[in-house]
Amino acid sequence: MKLSVYQIDAFAENVFTGNPAAIVPLDEWLPDRVLQNIAQENNLSETAYFIKEGGSYHIRWFTPTVEVELCGHATLASAYVIFEIIGHQNNEIIFQSKNGELKVTKKGELLELDFPSSTVSKCETPVEITRAFGKQPLEVWKADDYLAVYENESDIVSFAPDFNVLRELKCRGVIVTARGETTDFVSRFFAPRYGIDEDPVTGSAHCELMPYWVNVLGKTNLSAAQLSSRGGKLQCELAGDRVLIAGKTVKYLEGTIEI
Repeated sequence: MKLSVYQIDAFAENVFTGNPAAIVPLDEWLPDRVLQNIAQENNLSETAYFIKEGGSYHIRWFTPTVEVELCGHATLASAYVIFEIIGHQNNEIIFQSKNGELKVTKKGELLELDFPSSTVSKCETPVEITRAFGKQPLEVWKADDYLAVYENESDIVSFAPDFNVLRELKCRGVIVTARGETTDFVSRFFAPRYGIDEDPVTGSAHCELMPYWVNVLGKTNLSAAQLSSRGGKLQCELAGDRVLIAGKTVKYLEGTIEI
């Protein structure tokens, strides 16, 4: 069996930046073990698969170790493949997913995700976060991930966390964030329990970051940067119970999987 595969850098100005995702269009679903094995072989933070179902697309996302319920950058990358390679004719794509209906809209050079926002609740600081990062955060909030707030951007840049300690936390991952120097806020995201020590740019994390920073900064349109080694830029808007997350995408690779 031969399958087309595309590697797309999402939230990227150029290749070698942003977050790479492998995208594999399918005519029908393969067994889950095959989907997981392909994701493990690709060894990227996410491999996304989609099939066309009527006027929309059913999408699924796999890390090298597990299937996940929501992934922003691989959805953005999938939309790039559908728009630019498959030749989708209008400016909106509807995806059906484990997290409900998701939309991607083409707006000039940007692709904009329409994702559900996540309610974050303030909590006590887990000792593992202070141990892993070597510094006590100003405050910690919780949704699917822990959201640890620090004083400034230089804190976020300097962190070299202990991933073994982070694996002790019973959550998807840990977001560290602070006010930005040239953007409204900055962040990094770590999910070693899901096989991703550090994710380069994490669209779904901004579903948690946006409600927090909109409340702090008092405006609904915010610029963001994720400060991984690859780096990525996002334009975000909180619209009721939805978060709109826009960025650029670049194709890096086109090839064939043989299994």
